[in-house]
Formats: sequence, C-alpha cells, structure tokens
Amino acid sequence: MSINVEVSKTGSESALSTIRKFSRRVQGTGLVKTVRKNRYFARGASKIVKKKRALKLLKRRAEYRQLVKEGKVTEAPARRTSYTRPSGQGESNPQTRFGEGTSTTS
Repeated sequence: MSINVEVSKTGSESALSTIRKFSRRVQGTGLVKTVRKNRYFARGASKIVKKKRALKLLKRRAEYRQLVKEGKVTEAPARRTSYTRPSGQGESNPQTRFGEGTSTTS
C-alpha cells in the first residue's frame, strides 16, 4: 500500500509552513491513523500451522512417555495445583466474611 503525498514550496512560503502543509496532507490521507491502528496487530496462526504444532506436541509427549517407560528419563514430579477452598467453609459459613456476621448489639 503506497500513498504519494507531494508538496512544493511556493514563492515566499517558509520551510515551516511547507512542513505543516505536508503534515496536513498526510493526515488527510488517513495513513497515520491506519498505521497506528495496525501497529500491534498480530496475525493468527493458520489451521495448517496449528495442526502441525499439535502433531509435533503429541509426538514429543509420546516419545517422552516411551523414554520414561524404558527408564532412560526420570518422570518429572507433578506440578502443584491451585488451591481450592474446602467445601465445609465459604458460602455456607457467613462468619468468615469481613463485616458480615458481626453482632451490632452492645
């Protein structure tokens, strides 16, 4: 995409006013706006690329499992899972919330 903007200096026009004229013409084309809009745009991966990546991942996992079975690699320890609240606490017990359940009687 190419947009040509041409500005020529007339008779007694200063360099500063020529630059301003150029800036106005460039803004009028909308070029600056479109460039800024597309600045951080990243194109999504195509179906083929996603498929190849998934197949590669499956192959790597299968190879790793095979190496663990053969005893060539020690199995990595399981990662920690996120903390989940026990079912006995929480919504069923309003005393645990701040400001709720406090008695107002003196």
